[in-house]
Amino acid sequence: MPHYSGEMISDFQQLTAKVSELAALAQSLRQENAELRRVAATLADENAELSRRIEEAHMRVAALLESIPVEEHDEESA
Repeated sequence: MPHYSGEMISDFQQLTAKVSELAALAQSLRQENAELRRVAATLADENAELSRRIEEAHMRVAALLESIPVEEHDEESA
């Protein structure tokens, strides 16, 4: 049976603790990344909807401007 020194066991315990911390951090980052992806997708959908609404408003304003009668001015009477 091998004989391990107290220092070697302590080093192993510290390494085990650091690996556990790293695994927890990696899991936390994966969850945060998934949430950020969901938020980005929602914002992209909202942006597309707002762009569509702006385009529709632009088309309505353009149609209204075209329907306004234009008075023709006679330059001589001015």
